Amino acid sequence: MTVVQRREVALVDLLDRLLAGGVVITGDITLRIADVDLVRIDLNALISSVNEQVPSPFRDSL
Repeated sequence: MTVVQRREVALVDLLDRLLAGGVVITGDITLRIADVDLVRIDLNALISSVNEQVPSPFRDSL
């Protein structure tokens, strides 16, 4: 039996690692009553950090 070492990562470090590579969030929400779709929401989001290589799209508009 092998022993796996427990490795703790701070939340800030985890967010830094995720944002460095980018995170894609997708989801669908449907509000339905009596098998009738009333509201449907589709979510597609890309979250990433901004640096010199990937400039902010809002820099020129300020």
